[in-house]
Amino acid sequence: MANALTYDDLRKQARSLENEIDLKLVAFSKLGAGLKTPHSSHASDTVPLLSGEDTFETMSLEIEQLLKKLSQINEHMAEQPVSGAAMLHTIQRHRDILADLSKDYRKTNSQHESRREREDLLHGGSDKYRSEGINNRRDIYLKENQHIHNSDRLVNDQISIAMETRDHLQSQRQTFKRLQTRFNDMSNKYPVINSLIQRINLRKRRDSIILGSVISLCIFLVLLFIFH
Repeated sequence: MANALTYDDLRKQARSLENEIDLKLVAFSKLGAGLKTPHSSHASDTVPLLSGEDTFETMSLEIEQLLKKLSQINEHMAEQPVSGAAMLHTIQRHRDILADLSKDYRKTNSQHESRREREDLLHGGSDKYRSEGINNRRDIYLKENQHIHNSDRLVNDQISIAMETRDHLQSQRQTFKRLQTRFNDMSNKYPVINSLIQRINLRKRRDSIILGSVISLCIFLVLLFIFH
């Protein structure tokens, strides 16, 4: 993918991702600040299937994947040929924005984790099993997302290889066409050259026949002399 995108395309994608992550971080921070951890005093059948904790974990995974994608785009921008100081400044600016977004994400996660641990201590160990279940779901989500990411990367690599091979074959085809056109032009422009080449080839063939005849005659005379 990256090989087919220009520097301007990468910049547009980076800005779009930065805006998307920024909006999600605002909602993520509000969700974390207002989230209440369910405790043992609540019956298990009163807890909704998709609790606030589940929503928080899902949004955390989404932001994490977006940050990884933005980091990859920044790396691809840094690989582009540098055209001046302005370009270097822009690349560094995008890196700084990524660092700030990552910092805000880690801060919200850390605050939520600290608040959850504090509530667990205040309400005893009854929430331990729920916490372990959330961590297990998070691990499953991470593994599944990583598997999907790896599959997408392999597909993109195969598509890139196929496109490069196609471009290479098309380039070779154009080169052969140009060579053939040049040869035809030379033949049409200089017919004397063709005639001269044909005469040279005929003379070579005649000389070869004469030389072969002479050698054969010499061998015949030598054999005749030996056996008589």
